[in-house]
Amino acid sequence: MTDDAPRGDLGPPNSNTDERTTLLTFLDYLREAVIAKTAGLSDQQARTPGVASGTSVLGLIKHLTAVEANWFEWSYDGADVPVQDDEAPLAADETADQLISAYRRAIRRSNEVVLACDDLGTPGARSVREATPPSMRWILVHMIEETARHAGHADILREHIDGSVGR
Repeated sequence: MTDDAPRGDLGPPNSNTDERTTLLTFLDYLREAVIAKTAGLSDQQARTPGVASGTSVLGLIKHLTAVEANWFEWSYDGADVPVQDDEAPLAADETADQLISAYRRAIRRSNEVVLACDDLGTPGARSVREATPPSMRWILVHMIEETARHAGHADILREHIDGSVGR
């Protein structure tokens, strides 16, 4: 786990370029906001559920890692990627460093898939919910929504742990 102090409030990015860059910039901003919520926490603090449902900061990171794979990694490097269990509980031997590293790898692979897509209107190769895969544009917007939701959850969990606030 990182020893860095929690960061203060960090406003959204000032990106107003092409559609793909703007969407990825906002998604990356939210991904980093979730990761930043682990700064300065021990593994135990980051994995301890902060609400009755059992949600923890590291549980959110594990969930988001699986969600990234499920929406973006459908045919990374030409290989079919199996659907990941995005509700899998934390294993006793999983550390914060391992989970954050896995999330960062998933983010890199996801961004590579997006950057390789010539047309954001192109349907994805699969959908984990719909019969017809949505467009890459829809997937990006959905992932912004999904990650933002969980960034908010991480904000609340972190505030409960040690009072730290900010994006």
